[in-house]
Amino acid sequence: MVDNGSAHRFEARTPDGEVAGVVNYLPRADHLVLVHTEVKQEYDGQGIGSALVRQVLDLVRAVGQRIVPQCPFIASYLRRHPEYSDLAVAG
Repeated sequence: MVDNGSAHRFEARTPDGEVAGVVNYLPRADHLVLVHTEVKQEYDGQGIGSALVRQVLDLVRAVGQRIVPQCPFIASYLRRHPEYSDLAVAG
């Protein structure tokens, strides 16, 4: 996973550097608004979206931030993985 800060997105990349999936975000003072998750069609169904979201949430926790999960995929991930529910704040 790469944080492409200039584009406000986290990127999942293949070994050759191709962007396979992204989580777009809006940075705020003490949290990130996670607005959209997208995986390229040729990588769909391979678990890339879930792996990317898990890495994003682990990074957010490591740096002491929180999230506003506006993306339906991320909101669904949080329901399936309550160990990350402490990271979510109301937006």
